Amino acid sequence: MPEVQIEIGGRVFEVACQEGEQHFLETAAKMLDAEASVLVSQAGRVPEARMLLMSGLMLADKTAGVEDKLRDAEAKLAAAQKEIDALKAAGPETVEVARVPGEVTDTLSELAARAEALAELIEEKAG
Repeated sequence: MPEVQIEIGGRVFEVACQEGEQHFLETAAKMLDAEASVLVSQAGRVPEARMLLMSGLMLADKTAGVEDKLRDAEAKLAAAQKEIDALKAAGPETVEVARVPGEVTDTLSELAARAEALAELIEEKAG
């Protein structure tokens, strides 16, 4: 079992951990050290047990806040997923498009032909 030296609040500790877990231990120690450093900078020299206790509580408080935010995000995600599932279950939305009667199309074609004829007549008179 590897031994890892970690520093928390200016004090060095030797801690054993499982093989391959050193990185996680060092990361956790850095988080605890950050809280301990704040405590030591505010209160000065603090007994080791009290420093570790207060640092752990401060870190636990931050963790609880993050867990609350995570629960809120999970609830919003679940609601969004439920809405997506409902929309998928409803199937594609049907859109009705009005059909243009053939008479209207014929009339528009005739008007376009007349407009082109008038345009040609105007060009001839102008030229």
